[in-house]
Amino acid sequence: MSWAQTVREHARNTLATAASRNTPPPFTAGPELNDSAPSVVVVNQPQTSSADVLPRGVRTAGAWSWRFILFVIAAYLFLRIVALLHIVLIPVAVAILLSALFQPVSAIMIRNGMKKSLAAGLVEVTALLVVFGGLSLIVRTFISQFDDLSTRVGEGIDEVQRWLANSPLHITDQQLSQYVDRARESFTASQGSLTSGALSTATTVGEVVTGFFLVLFTLFFFLRDGGQIWAFLCRLLPREARVPTARAGHYSWHTLVSYVRATVLVAFVDAVGIGIGLFAFRVPLALPLAALVFLGAFIPVVGATISGAVAVLIALVTNGPVTALGILAVVIAVQQLEGHVLQPLIMGRAVALHPLAVILAIAAGVVVAGIVGGLVAVPLLAVLNTAIRYLAHHPDGEPTSDREPPGTEPTDDDEAEAEERVDAAERRLDPTSPPPGDTSVATA
Repeated sequence: MSWAQTVREHARNTLATAASRNTPPPFTAGPELNDSAPSVVVVNQPQTSSADVLPRGVRTAGAWSWRFILFVIAAYLFLRIVALLHIVLIPVAVAILLSALFQPVSAIMIRNGMKKSLAAGLVEVTALLVVFGGLSLIVRTFISQFDDLSTRVGEGIDEVQRWLANSPLHITDQQLSQYVDRARESFTASQGSLTSGALSTATTVGEVVTGFFLVLFTLFFFLRDGGQIWAFLCRLLPREARVPTARAGHYSWHTLVSYVRATVLVAFVDAVGIGIGLFAFRVPLALPLAALVFLGAFIPVVGATISGAVAVLIALVTNGPVTALGILAVVIAVQQLEGHVLQPLIMGRAVALHPLAVILAIAAGVVVAGIVGGLVAVPLLAVLNTAIRYLAHHPDGEPTSDREPPGTEPTDDDEAEAEERVDAAERRLDPTSPPPGDTSVATA
């Protein structure tokens, strides 16, 4: 090796040694760092909005609040539409209730080979003859007993005056005359409003006549083509919702039919029971009062009580307090029979609704639509109860296991358990017997 190469090698080693002096030594963790906390992971969070500052409960309440406001607005708009179209919607609702009452009869005629149009027309004409025959009998009875009723009412008012004069109130005839004069003055002062009321009454009569003929036409087509109309409405829905909606409507219709049948039977028993009491005590207008009890019983809980109070009042004015007490005892007995025997035995198999729900539904119906609203409120609640309970448990539209409409289970837990034990005993006696076919849709 030449001296030049030796010098270059020496210089290269000297430079490498000098460069290595500037390199830091390798890092080794000493004993003081072995028990240190784990390394911190830094997460980049997005910018927070004003909603993230609010507590979770406030955000949830706000989300529910604006949705609730939308529901209220939708309900208000719906009620406004109902108010605008009440001349059409009320006859349609009445026609639905009547078709639920008469449809089983029409279906029997059709199954026996009669044309659908002929069966629907025959049922409707028969119903009209029965209704108008009953009304003519009631009107004739009222006209024939009107003179006797007016005489007895005058005697009853005189008796009330004598009682007031001899009572601790000591109201004299002069004071009664003053009250009568004030009533006459009030009547004279409100003559203008009475005139406008007469004009509105004429308009109401026109609406009633229009509604009557609309009920006739709607009832005829409901009896003839009710199934086809419902199928057409279901076909307007999305494909996934057609079968569940159709079957929910089927079960709801069976609930409505059972409810109307049971209501008519309960109303008939009430009218017969109270009517027999009125005839036995020789109360005037016994037949019209019995008819009033029959119509009032279509409004559950409230209707029969009010009509019975009217019967007691007529008995008090015409025949005195003894007869009124007797009629009151008859009304209470009939109400007890209805509440403890007829309602659980007949109505309980049609629809099971809590009494509080019935009272609130009637009150809401009366506030929204008057007497018609009170009449329609309970069957509407029963139909919604059946449809909602069915869709909640069978969202895909499959039949119920026992083919019974949901919503007929008693609201009382003990009654529900007793009914379930009876049904289980019947299934054990004849396990091969299928449920009745007329309570389920045969094909989807």
